[in-house]
Amino acid sequence: MKAAVLHKVNEPLTIEEVRLTKPGPREVLIRTAVAGICHSDLHFADGSYPHPLPCVLGHESAGVVEAVGDDVTYVKPGDHVVTCLSVFCGYCEQCLTGHPSLCQNAEIKLPPGVSQRLSWKGGVMHQFLNLSSFAEAMLVHEHALAKIRPDMPLDSAALIGCGVLTGVGAVFHTAKVEPGTSVAVIGCGGVGLACVNGAALAGAGRIIAVDTLPAKLELARKLGATDTVNANDGDPAKQVMAMTSGGVHYSFECLGAKVTAEQAFRMLAPGGTATIIGMIPVGTKIELHGPDFLRERKIQGSLMGSNRFRVDMPRLVEFYLQGKLHLDHLISGQLQLEQINDGFAALRAGTAVRNVIMFPG
Repeated sequence: MKAAVLHKVNEPLTIEEVRLTKPGPREVLIRTAVAGICHSDLHFADGSYPHPLPCVLGHESAGVVEAVGDDVTYVKPGDHVVTCLSVFCGYCEQCLTGHPSLCQNAEIKLPPGVSQRLSWKGGVMHQFLNLSSFAEAMLVHEHALAKIRPDMPLDSAALIGCGVLTGVGAVFHTAKVEPGTSVAVIGCGGVGLACVNGAALAGAGRIIAVDTLPAKLELARKLGATDTVNANDGDPAKQVMAMTSGGVHYSFECLGAKVTAEQAFRMLAPGGTATIIGMIPVGTKIELHGPDFLRERKIQGSLMGSNRFRVDMPRLVEFYLQGKLHLDHLISGQLQLEQINDGFAALRAGTAVRNVIMFPG
């Protein structure tokens, strides 16, 4: 099968012929239909986060089940599925206490470099986040996917696999935004816009979108933002504080940078909560003003929106089909696998919300 391979950080991906093993027990072979080019892929391609190389990147995807291994009962060939990197075992403490996204069972959620599902020229090709979606097919554990209804468009469904699940989940599950409250979202890429849409679904009374690009701020308004702040016009924390006469109840940082994480905390009202969604580079330290904690301001992280994806994804599909979740607005363009480096370039330039790779049907 064809796959986009990262051989060295900060170098273009190359299209290679890569082999997959046959499905083993509890494994599912998926024919990839769509794969989104997510900023998380860029973090690994640019070396901000380490991963064994060579590897096939990609983790936000949807497809159709081709074959299943022994003991698989959840799906069958022909089922439409969305993948998720939040692979869970179902029996560890995190899973049993309602936090499957935090599952660390290394027998199911294979650590980087452990999987032997891919090979290239007789040697090892590393699987990325238990998925490797930038390929014509994927071989994954059955706990790395969710079955969806067949009338859901797969290009939009793919976005649910990471960006939308992360943004909406951070609102619903991590922060638990209450109706009528005020929300600020820093960064209007795919995750940030999903966060805006999620805040609208949660019934937030005021939703302030923060970005530097007017086009993304305008798109945020279409997805539910009531106000926008252009960070080029000055310190966004000060702008939000002035607009709200004292800060917001909830803020969400969706860029993964030290300065924006600190801004998210500084724009809180007393008792407010800042949720950091973005992937802040390894080694970065966040500096906060200590006395602010005396006003019960809080800061917390969120991994993939604290999801329960087997439950969340079908519900998000229903929201989309009812016209409440606006996924089509997030798709900037459809590319072929051979154009993947163009997709990464657009992501680096900040001109795309989400380009998707379309595979032959």
